[in-house]
Amino acid sequence: MTRPLPLVVDTDPGIDDAMAILWAASEPDVRIAALTTVFGNVRTDQATRNALRLLEWAGVDAPVAEGARTPLVLPPFTPSAHVHGAEGFGPIPAEAPAGAPVAEGAADLIVRECAAGATLCPVGPLTNVAAALRRSPGLSGAEIVVMGGAVFVPGNITPHAEANIYHDPHAAAEVFASGAKVRLVGLDVTNGILMDRSDMARLAERAPRLGGRIAEMADFYIDFYESVGLSGCALHDPAAVIACLRPELFDWEETPLRVVTQGEEAGRTVAGGEGPPVLVARGCDAPRIREIWMEGIARLD
Repeated sequence: MTRPLPLVVDTDPGIDDAMAILWAASEPDVRIAALTTVFGNVRTDQATRNALRLLEWAGVDAPVAEGARTPLVLPPFTPSAHVHGAEGFGPIPAEAPAGAPVAEGAADLIVRECAAGATLCPVGPLTNVAAALRRSPGLSGAEIVVMGGAVFVPGNITPHAEANIYHDPHAAAEVFASGAKVRLVGLDVTNGILMDRSDMARLAERAPRLGGRIAEMADFYIDFYESVGLSGCALHDPAAVIACLRPELFDWEETPLRVVTQGEEAGRTVAGGEGPPVLVARGCDAPRIREIWMEGIARLD
């Protein structure tokens, strides 16, 4: 019998972060070793609170470590409340969790868990990951499965850049140049994995407690996606977490990656050139990924 995959999710919850973390909690072949938090969809203190709440909703006992509050070089920015809501979970109000974060910082926890064999899945800006790689080059050979980037397609926060990379391009540049084992699950595939309102209604029927909660968040999230011309919300972060366990559901291309760190194209991820290779997802089995995600949420309920 194989042991469950130990997984550290570096997260800024965020609606699709919630979808990803709850799926990981549902999967018997995954053990959430820790959550580490970063700014992005919300402020870092909100991300920490939301990470603790998600683990409590799922009944998972795992540490939460707070991480970076600002990018490596860029000044702080204001989260986009119109995408994820003022508190990160759409219309669901803030609520104090029962637990508290551990004293250990996010980067140190990432280093320790990767040394113990965990896979790292960053689904927010890569600030904590860059800090961890400065402490431990290569992170003991751990696989790092990043949700971010728009390598061969347009961005979603500017015409050139995907939001996670845009919000700390200097950190992303360090991570991709580090020589660590990196897979990138970006908009090249995630924009094709959509859930519409009817999908979410079916999920709420199958899983009234947590599926219903996700559907309530997703109704807000889909409003944003419809405002930019899409018919549903993308499973950005869930796709990256699923890729940690099921990489065969994705088509991978090996290429060096460069990140533009300033100017009009800041945050752009550029394939080719010199540097260590990164595995970039170019295609995926979107129907199967959608099915796996819905099955997991229903199982957790």
